[in-house]
Amino acid sequence: MNMKRYGVKVYIKTFGCQMNVYDSEIMAGLLLVKGYEIAEDMNEADIILLNTCSIRKKAEDKVYSQLGVLKKLKEKNPDLILGVGGCMAQREGKEIFKRVSSVDLIFGTQQICNLPTILNKVMQERKKVMVIEEERIGPEEVKAYRKDKAKAYVAIMRGCNNHCTYCVVPSARGRQRSRISKGIIREIENLAKEGYKEVTLLGQNVTAYGKDLGGIDFADLLERINEIEGIEKIRFITSHPKDMSDRLIRTLPRLSKVCEDLHLPVQSGSNRILKDMNRGYTREAYLKIIGKIRSLIPRTSVTTDIIVGFPGEREEDFVDTLSLMEEVRFASAYMFKYSSRPGTPTERMLDQIPEETKLKRLHKVIDLQRAISK
Repeated sequence: MNMKRYGVKVYIKTFGCQMNVYDSEIMAGLLLVKGYEIAEDMNEADIILLNTCSIRKKAEDKVYSQLGVLKKLKEKNPDLILGVGGCMAQREGKEIFKRVSSVDLIFGTQQICNLPTILNKVMQERKKVMVIEEERIGPEEVKAYRKDKAKAYVAIMRGCNNHCTYCVVPSARGRQRSRISKGIIREIENLAKEGYKEVTLLGQNVTAYGKDLGGIDFADLLERINEIEGIEKIRFITSHPKDMSDRLIRTLPRLSKVCEDLHLPVQSGSNRILKDMNRGYTREAYLKIIGKIRSLIPRTSVTTDIIVGFPGEREEDFVDTLSLMEEVRFASAYMFKYSSRPGTPTERMLDQIPEETKLKRLHKVIDLQRAISK
């Protein structure tokens, strides 16, 4: 269908990571092309879409809480259409319909490009619709609707081939699918023409970019983007230590537009826990990477992710994490207590850590990182 929906207002609320923000911008761009209007206030909307996160239980709890609020809004306006998309929609599927009867639409992470057609079906047939099948054709060539006019997110890949034992990303977003470099370059060139000065390249594992395509790799891509006239700053997130190659590290100092700002999640300082997490590197390998980066780019600001209370984490494992933090001295860190996710291997592990212990360890790493940051 190619129906115009002039006057129909859509409000999009985003939960979660930068990729979800970008996906919401793509969704808005798709709907604007079809004649929908983007509402700034959910109380003025005819359609409300929640773009959700599933990385931790707390993220899903926030969505269900928001749906509770929206249920009351729909009671006042029965014609209001409520839709749930993103990672939680991909994973929870029918469970969302069961728990929240007011939801009309569920669409998965790989169905964004079909959103206008799916919405037309809901509006015409006035019945519940769920579409979570995998879709190989992505929405990357669509002009995103961005509120920020100086900085822009650009997805260079989707999905992930790493199977960290605690992570739901492969089941929520599928296997790694790198975008063709020409499409990425064209999007950024257009952004430069529109006056954008800074781009952040997004992917679940940007350092693995191109491995599923062959030929061009992430270092090559950065070199090409660095040459685009008008772009002044380039950032990227997230990197994986096991794919932080020597070639990439040697390339970074030569690229004047790439910011001296590296997010490199370590998750734990214990080799035993890193192995159980299936991270694919050791503490020693991680420290070696940090050493190479700081020898070639001394002013680099390194940030990280840390999980405490992973199943089986002993006190000595936790101490290893604290000592690694002391040694690396991260500029900042995202710190979390382990959250069991349905369908992951760690959900079945017997040696779960008591909640009280997890909280104590979390407070300790937060206090340490605050002191280091200061």
